Amino acid sequence: MPKITPFLWFDTQAEQAANFYVSIFPNSKVGTVTRYTDAGPGPAGSAMVVQFFLDGVEFSGINGGPIFKFTEAVSFTIDCSDQAEVDMYWDGLTAGGGSPSQCGWLKDRYGLSWQVVPRALPRLLYSPDRAAANRVMQAMLKKKKIDIAALEAAAAG
Repeated sequence: MPKITPFLWFDTQAEQAANFYVSIFPNSKVGTVTRYTDAGPGPAGSAMVVQFFLDGVEFSGINGGPIFKFTEAVSFTIDCSDQAEVDMYWDGLTAGGGSPSQCGWLKDRYGLSWQVVPRALPRLLYSPDRAAANRVMQAMLKKKKIDIAALEAAAAG
């Protein structure tokens, strides 16, 4: 089976971003950092490609310049077991200039989009009680960070 590695384009912050992400996710580390040489195009000694692992998933980041920017068209979903995990990832990823969006989505300080999703959300949204599921959807649409207790209260009516 082929191995697929997300490869992220940064302006000049790939190494800083990798260090930021590994500080948030458990079981994470920065791997190999390949640096530009005198041949360029980046400044000699600066990071060109940074390999990092977030809870065992390999990523790579390149410092490719300001040509391309992240958009919400690509995001990473974080499966959270409870509200404490939702809060930890939400607070960590929005720290230092990140911005919350709607329904559990946020952008971190580098502009990368994340979905911080508690496991309770799909269970409540896909409930056979369609009226309860609709109330959950309406409650979620009013939130930025997902609040499990608020969703459960909406489901209960």
